[in-house]
Formats: sequence, C-alpha cells, structure tokens
Amino acid sequence: MLDLDFSSEQTMLKETVRDILAAQCPLSEVRRLEDDPIGYSTELWATLGELDLIGLTLPEEYGGSGMTMIEGAALYEEIGRALAPLPHLVSAVMAGGAIAMAGSDAMKAEILPSVASGASILSVAWLEPENSFGPKGVEMKAETTSSGFSLTGTKRHVAFAKAAERLVVLARTGVAPTDVDLFLVRTDAPGVSMTQQKTIASDCQYQVEFNGVEVSEADRIGDAGSGWSTWERVVRESWILSAAQAVGGAQYAAEITVQYAKDRQQFDKPLGAFQSLAHYMADDATNVDGAEQIVHEAAWASAAGRPITSLAPMAKLFACRTFRDLTANSQQIFGGIGFTVEYDIQLYFRRAKALQMSWGDDRTLTDAIAAALLD
Repeated sequence: MLDLDFSSEQTMLKETVRDILAAQCPLSEVRRLEDDPIGYSTELWATLGELDLIGLTLPEEYGGSGMTMIEGAALYEEIGRALAPLPHLVSAVMAGGAIAMAGSDAMKAEILPSVASGASILSVAWLEPENSFGPKGVEMKAETTSSGFSLTGTKRHVAFAKAAERLVVLARTGVAPTDVDLFLVRTDAPGVSMTQQKTIASDCQYQVEFNGVEVSEADRIGDAGSGWSTWERVVRESWILSAAQAVGGAQYAAEITVQYAKDRQQFDKPLGAFQSLAHYMADDATNVDGAEQIVHEAAWASAAGRPITSLAPMAKLFACRTFRDLTANSQQIFGGIGFTVEYDIQLYFRRAKALQMSWGDDRTLTDAIAAALLD
C-alpha cells in the first residue's frame, strides 16, 4: 500500500527547520525584509548552510546532500509555513539543478560546491516583458560572435538578483520554438544592469537589462539546443517544491483563521458558530488535505524515478490555488482588520497570490497537464 506520510527522519527534518525558522525568521523578520534590496537574512542563510540544508537536493559529490524531492517537500512546507524569504529555490534548486543536470564536469566542480554551502548565490533570468512561460516566450537572442555569444534584452522577475553572483539566462539560439539555451552570466559583467521591482508580495525581484553582454561557449549549460529540455525538467521539480511551500503556508493560514473564529465574538457567540463561515473553513480544510496528498504523491513519484509530467503541474495548480482561495476566505472571516498590516493573514494572502503566479501560472499548468494526458 502506498504510504505518503513522512518518515521519522523526514519528520525530524521538518521539526528542525521549523525550530530554526521560528528562532531566526519570525513574521516580524518577514515584515522587516519586505522590499529589501537583498531580500533575505544572511544569518539564516548561513545557518541553513551549516546544516547542509541549502544543497539538500544537489549531488553529494559536489557538496550537496543528495536527498530526494520528498525531503525537499518537507523543507519547503516549513519555508511556506514561515513565509521565509530565501533564495533557496532559484539558487540551489533551479540554477543549481540545471548545472547539476546538464553542466560540464568543470562547471559542476567550480560552481556547485559553493552553491551547496551557500557561499555563492545564483538566480534565474527567464521571463520577458509581455511574454509567456513557454519556449516561444524566450525572445532574447544569443547572437554568435568570434569569442562566443552576445546577449541583449530584458528579463523580469529575477529573484534576489542583487545578491546573486551569476544568473542562469535563457536565450534563443535558433528559430524553432525550443531553440533555447542556458547561459551562465556574471552579474558584474559589462552590460548588465538591474532595477528593483515592486510586487504584491513585497519580495525581492529585479528587472535585469542585458546590453551586448559577452559570454563564451564554456558558459553554455549543456549541449547546443538542449537548454529548453533541461529547463523543463528543472521547472517541474520547482513546481513540486512551490506546491509544498503553498501547502505549508495554507496550513498555517488555516490555523490562525480557525483560532480567530473561535476567539472573536459577534452577537454573543464566536464567529465559528455561524454556519456559513464554518462551511467555508470546512471546505478549506478539505482542500488543504487534498493539496498535501497530491504534493506528497508528486514528491514520491520524483524520488522513485516515476514520471511527474502530469503530477508536478497538478500539484502546483491545486496547492497554489488552494493557498490563494483559503487566504481570500480568511480575509473575509477576519473582516476589515485582516487587511491591515498589523494582522498576519494579509502577509499570507499577498504571498499566496504571488506564489500562484510564479514559475508557471494557472494557464501554463493546465496546458502542461493537458499535454501530459493527451499528447
């Protein structure tokens, strides 16, 4: 029989991470870091590095822990519960994962150990103005030069860009939709400039301009023309972890909403005694449990080497939608004060919507599910 519960070791991992985040990243710290140009606590990042939690899913031979998506889901549920602003996903999972999958031996040996330890941070430059999440949305061209390639264009929603040492940049190298390659670009390279963006989640994002930025053949991750194939695999794993993050956030948002409904008195009885509100919370509890199960199934499938082409987008679609809808209901239960900065529920509401739109919106995920089922 399939068992989707965490093992005792994985539960211990969750408890350890929860204790660390409670001590070093309370919600007061989350508030302090809103719209911060660096966007994360270097003290917390160092702690995670000392405990080998940054390189949790990176290969052991390059300084990682070699763990599976199950341990990754355990970690990300706690990150979501605490709303911890961290460059973990873009650095160790997406950029680091792309290098681990397709980078040369020299590139892996040079970069991955420092990424796994947290000494270096990477980020991802993928999305472009007015363009989609699909391969056709990558229009920035890598023009061939005598020494390699020249990159010119604009990327948006580049998380933690100012703290990053390098960016994994998606650029077009041919006319076919999937003629996209991945390039490593130093953030201090001539022609790179950044402007901080303001977002609904008040998280750390940048618009990055590339103006004739020179990169060499050695900076390309993988073989020519293989970039989009590598990126699809990386993004699927990020969907599972983003879904786990949504589950953790939804669980905590539900807890504080239920407690408020018990404590808040209206017409001489608690809010939870009103049937319509009780039904909303019952539906939310059901959806959170369902989201948790599909996330754990997707993580288990990844760890077992089974296909996740449908499970990964299903997990992100359902978990992030559940997180967003639950926090929207919670705002109504809290009433007007739920929108004020003094109350924690607005933090979860804003981040739920941002997470739902990150790395693949509902349309992208629905298309991915349909393709896995029908193509």
